[in-house]
Amino acid sequence: MEYAVTIENVRKEFKGFTLKNVSFRIPKGYVMGLIGPNGAGKTTLIKLIMNLVRKNSGSIQVFGKDHILCEPDIKSRIGFVYDVPHFYEDTKLKTMASAIAPFYPKWDQSQFLKLMREFDLPQDKKFKKLSHGMKMKFSLCLALSHDADLILMDEPTSGLDPVFRQELLERLSQIMLDEKKTVLFSTHITSDLERIADYITFINNGDIIFSSSLDQILENWGIIKAGKNFLDETEIPGLTGYEKTEYGIEILTSDIKKAQTVIPSDSVTEKATLEDIMYFIKKGDSHA
Repeated sequence: MEYAVTIENVRKEFKGFTLKNVSFRIPKGYVMGLIGPNGAGKTTLIKLIMNLVRKNSGSIQVFGKDHILCEPDIKSRIGFVYDVPHFYEDTKLKTMASAIAPFYPKWDQSQFLKLMREFDLPQDKKFKKLSHGMKMKFSLCLALSHDADLILMDEPTSGLDPVFRQELLERLSQIMLDEKKTVLFSTHITSDLERIADYITFINNGDIIFSSSLDQILENWGIIKAGKNFLDETEIPGLTGYEKTEYGIEILTSDIKKAQTVIPSDSVTEKATLEDIMYFIKKGDSHA
């Protein structure tokens, strides 16, 4: 399998937070969802790939090339959508686009204008006059107008209304019809990823919890619901987190099939969603 991005033993230290020797790979031609609580390290990872912050150790390759040694070539093939778009506030959108276009050898002006019309963005409007949603739309227009091989999106749906979130997901689905395109989509809205992602990487407190195909995650992870007389949750195979209430216990396991062989007959099991997994693992931190 070819990989668009390969991250190996990457460490980044900040005051009060450390990205701890993380490793994962993004297969070429697929959508990778990057999930985790706020402050888990999602934005740091994307900034490291873009070389907006420098790693302390480890290696990052994009398109099989070192992301620093081959930075200009790599960035010309990346479409970047940041959670808070930063452009010149007093500049008109068409002026901004004309300044950005020369940096991309494959810039397609007709595609840019088409997207501007589809997203109902006025070219003569200054950036500071746009709503947050319109700013995200403009950022997306730029990212999708130069035939990028890799789309990096950091919380692109945060703060957007449901209608535009739906438009964005449909647009990404269209992009993925081209099997050469790759998307890394960071978000805490896990329901978005369950609709479009092929792979999921979960990061928590600077550690990679898992990086796997979405199908495997949804097949293997599950929730066990048992009564309050349930004796010992630590005996559950794949135990990852749990929550006790006055009525009973809910247990998250990464091996639901094996767990079903040891739980009491009156227990109930169900598939875990990505949101379930995030919740129980985060809650496990508070138990610890």
